[in-house]
Amino acid sequence: MTTFWIFIAIVVLVSLALIWIPHFRQKKLLEAGEAGVRQQTNLELFNERLAALEKDLDEKLLDQQEFDAMKKELEISLLQDIKQGQDESLSVEGKRKSALWPSLMSVAVIVVAGFMYQRLGAYQEVEHPTAAVDPSNPHAGMSPEQLMMLRVQMLEQQTQAEPDNSQAWYSLGQAYTQAGMFDKSIAAFDQVIALVGEHAELLGPKATALYYKAGQKMIPIVQQLIDRALELDPHDPSTLLLIGMDAFYTADYQKAIDAWQKILESDRSDLDRSAIINAIDSAKMRLQATNGAMPNDSTHAKFKKDGTAATATANTVTINLSVSPELADKVSTNDIIFVFARPTEGPSVPVAATKISAKTLPVTVVLDDSTNMGGNVKLSDSKNVEVIAVLSKHGNLKPQAGDLQGKLASIDVGAAADLVLDKEVQ
Repeated sequence: MTTFWIFIAIVVLVSLALIWIPHFRQKKLLEAGEAGVRQQTNLELFNERLAALEKDLDEKLLDQQEFDAMKKELEISLLQDIKQGQDESLSVEGKRKSALWPSLMSVAVIVVAGFMYQRLGAYQEVEHPTAAVDPSNPHAGMSPEQLMMLRVQMLEQQTQAEPDNSQAWYSLGQAYTQAGMFDKSIAAFDQVIALVGEHAELLGPKATALYYKAGQKMIPIVQQLIDRALELDPHDPSTLLLIGMDAFYTADYQKAIDAWQKILESDRSDLDRSAIINAIDSAKMRLQATNGAMPNDSTHAKFKKDGTAATATANTVTINLSVSPELADKVSTNDIIFVFARPTEGPSVPVAATKISAKTLPVTVVLDDSTNMGGNVKLSDSKNVEVIAVLSKHGNLKPQAGDLQGKLASIDVGAAADLVLDKEVQ
């Protein structure tokens, strides 16, 4: 730290020296310059006049006596001019710029340097130096989003260097999907298909990218790809995962269970079976809820009868859910409310969801990793999320006409907030 400030002091001193040294040398330089020019001019005039007198003497226009007298006058005139020049040079100091200008320049240098350092410099890092980078983990401290973009860039470089590497293109397509870059993901999977032909394990990921691009809607082209993929391989995991996920979102829990169970029945060794089992258990719990008591009402909903909110804890999102007075008469005790959260950055995939009965309103809902949708991304992996609540009159997660909806654009994980069902879906 001391060495750093010594370096700054040296730089400032050098700058000031460049301003003041020329100022102090100015007087001598100007005096010498002006005196030399004046003396040279006087000598030239003297020599010219003397040459004219000598010419007149040679041409007998002047006699020797007249020549000597006029030459004497020239010499006296030359001496007077030189003396006068010296006297005037003594007043040069009064004509020179005072010390005000270099003083102002010095202040300006210091002020500008300080301002630029304050605005553009990294003095905070000097006062609080960051920890040294661990050579064994050069990416330590990077956020999940930064790590994802780093992976995307590395895969892009690999595909540029090896355009016929189908595995690199496939990995890039998967990375694009996780990063929410669905158009590029679709193009990457098309490139793989062009290289190796049409396979179920390629059609499934492409259908998934199209599904998310369409706002998690089962549009015709997605269904066509699913049908073609299952025709090629009835047990393709990527395709069955998509089927189960969409069925889960639309509250068709039995269909989701059947699709995910079919994955477990395959003999593939590259599956995260524990994650699939957790997803099936979550679907079974919700399926049971449709036939009786709502387990979520007791495990993830805390009634707000006294007007106080539940205390938020780390890795949870606490939502104080209510309905606007204008729409209160549209709520039936048979209605179901879906509450789900998805990251505000990265893939727009729900990371937590729960279902409660509308008869519990107003209620406080707590979302955490135990309400995970069965995917690889958890609520605790996110910094902030978007929370959406849908009061469904049809038992469907996707809003339909007559349903009520409310939304929180962003809430930090670990925080609590109010969410009001204030919009009727038309």
